[in-house]
Amino acid sequence: MTFKKITFLAVTLILVTSCGIKYGFKQTSIPDNVNTFQVDFFGNLDPIEPGIERTFTLNLQDLIQDQTRLSIVNSGGDYIYQGEITRYYIAPMTATANNTASQNRLTIEVNVRFTNTKDEEQSFEKKFSFFYDYPANVLLNGSALDEALDVIFTQITQDIVNETLTSW
Repeated sequence: MTFKKITFLAVTLILVTSCGIKYGFKQTSIPDNVNTFQVDFFGNLDPIEPGIERTFTLNLQDLIQDQTRLSIVNSGGDYIYQGEITRYYIAPMTATANNTASQNRLTIEVNVRFTNTKDEEQSFEKKFSFFYDYPANVLLNGSALDEALDVIFTQITQDIVNETLTSW
């Protein structure tokens, strides 16, 4: 290729990609007749870390409110989210030359029952999980636990919202 052709292609590519056109795979698909949602308190079937169920429930409520036009209600919601934390598990991930853990992984699994009162065919029950890796010499409490929960719950709640409120 000549220098002129390469320059022309480069300029064309820059112009096309800078036109402000955004491509996305998902878009919110909430029908007009759906106006409310409720998130029932998620239980904790794995009581190793009590209290995280409240944090998860509030994170899910906040995310739905932030990303949709839906109003939260205590009962009778058009979309109903229920479930429980079913697994809280810490496992060693990598070992040192001395066969001791150098990194651990916290995995949390949440079982979600989603009820679409306007279209029962859209209702489902599904497990969502995510993990957080951290150095083995770190005790997972206080701010370290808060950071791990933030990473895990951010991903799980976004996965739930994507599964229930978006379409390809």
